Amino acid sequence: MSGKLYVVGTPIGNLSDFSPRAIETLKQVDFIAAEDTRVTIKLLNHFDIHTPMISYHKFNTHDRGEEICQRILNGENCAIVTDAGMPCISDPGELLVKRCAEMGIEVAAVPGPTAMASALAVSGLSTGRFTFEGFLSVNKPGRREHLQSLIKEQRTMVFYEAPHKLPNTLRDMYDVFGDRKISIVRELTKIHEQVIRTTLSEAAEKYTDGSVKGEIVLVIDGAKPEEEQPETLESAVELARKSMERGLSASAAAKEAAQLTGFKKGEIYKQLI
Repeated sequence: MSGKLYVVGTPIGNLSDFSPRAIETLKQVDFIAAEDTRVTIKLLNHFDIHTPMISYHKFNTHDRGEEICQRILNGENCAIVTDAGMPCISDPGELLVKRCAEMGIEVAAVPGPTAMASALAVSGLSTGRFTFEGFLSVNKPGRREHLQSLIKEQRTMVFYEAPHKLPNTLRDMYDVFGDRKISIVRELTKIHEQVIRTTLSEAAEKYTDGSVKGEIVLVIDGAKPEEEQPETLESAVELARKSMERGLSASAAAKEAAQLTGFKKGEIYKQLI
C-alpha cells in the first residue's frame, strides 16, 4: 500500500503560527522533504521534531522528485516544507505535486501561513478578485514584458519581491501602470511588520533608495474600467505620448500602447514621430 504526500505550511515569521496539526504531521511522517535542511532543522529543533530530512529544491527537482515518489509508492509517508509559508506556491514543490498526481499518489494539504493571502488581507485594497503574479524576472526586459501583459488587468495584483530588486521594480511599475494605489507589505508576522499604503508615483520617488528591507509583498490596484482600450488611433497615440512623458522612448511607448489598444505599434510610432 502506497503512502501519502503531505503539503505542510510553516511559519513565515512568528513561530506561534505553527499549527498543532502541522507539528503532529511532521512528527508522524517517515521523512521530510525540505527546501533547505539548514533552515528547517531550526524549526524542527524548536518543536522537538526528530523526523529524518532530505533536500528538495529547484536544482534537484527531477532526480530527487522521482526518489521521493518511489519511496511513497513503497509505503512511506512524506511531508514537503519550504523555508517559510505554504509549499508549492511559487515554489519547486509544485513539480512534486504534479508528479504525484501523474503517478496516482494521494496528496493532502496541512494549511499554514501564506504571505500572499496575508498581505492581501491587510493591504486595504480590493480583495474580491485578485491575481497572484509571484516573482518578477531579474532581467529588465523580462520584467517589463511581464508588467506590460498586465496593463489591462482589472483585478488586484499581488507580487513577491526581494528588497534589493525593489527600486527597479517600483520604477518599472510606475512607468508601465501609471499612478495607482500600492501597498508595500514587509516582514509579515515578524517584529518589524509594516504596511506602507501609498501610490506608485510616491513609492517610485521615496522607496528606491534601498531603505525598505525584509521579505516584501506588493499589492497593486488593478486597471479601472475606463482605462479600457481607446477606440481610435488618435487616442492610442495620446496614450503613447503620456507614456513618453513618464520617460519611455517613442518605441517603448508605442509598443505599450499597441499592447493596450490593439493598434499596430508601427501605426502609433509613425504618428508619434
